[in-house]
Amino acid sequence: MNLARVFLKIANGVISAVIVISLLLAGAYAAYALWDNSRIYASADDVQREMLKLKPELPETSDSGPTFAELLEINGDICAWVTVDNTPLDYPVVQGETNLSYINTDVYGNFALAGSVFLDSRNDRDFRDSYSLLYGHDMIDYKMFGALELFKDEVFFNQNNSGTLILPDRVYDLKIFACLLLAASDDYIFEPQVWQTDDIDKLLTYTSENAMYVDEKTIQELRGNDDVQVLALSTCSAEFTNARTILLAAMVPH
Repeated sequence: MNLARVFLKIANGVISAVIVISLLLAGAYAAYALWDNSRIYASADDVQREMLKLKPELPETSDSGPTFAELLEINGDICAWVTVDNTPLDYPVVQGETNLSYINTDVYGNFALAGSVFLDSRNDRDFRDSYSLLYGHDMIDYKMFGALELFKDEVFFNQNNSGTLILPDRVYDLKIFACLLLAASDDYIFEPQVWQTDDIDKLLTYTSENAMYVDEKTIQELRGNDDVQVLALSTCSAEFTNARTILLAAMVPH
């Protein structure tokens, strides 16, 4: 009996030690994860802060402010600057050789988990296509394309529909007309080359039928217009496996 008690005492001590060590390791990992996560966001904030100093001025604002030439000196892959009003979404846009080029690479070409906002590699980098698709990571505090989450609120969607797309040689006003929640396999959204040859009215009909929220007045204005250009902004979402939040905006010459 004494031996049994001794054995149980030792076993309980070992189990307690294992539990304590496990808790310490879990705490250490959690602390590291928080530190690493904060470092990722701080790095993304630093890049945006530096880039905003070089955001090209609108033509009517100033003729002495930053120009696109200064951005191109940093990275020749920069092809645009996208802004969505009343959100933190205010970033340069790059286009790589593939859609993996900038998924974990910042605008300076450095490794960064936050990545960059980038144009689909199948699109025309001069934004002459009828349909152009942008990607960005969904980050907390509405950073990068985390700002798309704001438009899942119907009131916010109805009250905020403007933005700007600045190119080296021209500017577009963005008129947001739909917010969608779809799978990453959705061909209507994620096969941009389809809409360079097919009737984009089909995309507008699909949008009306599948959007969380849609501005039907803008949809009707776009129908039958051969000069329509649509910009899509896509990011990951947590509602289901491979869920994506998408904003669609009409590109209106400034």
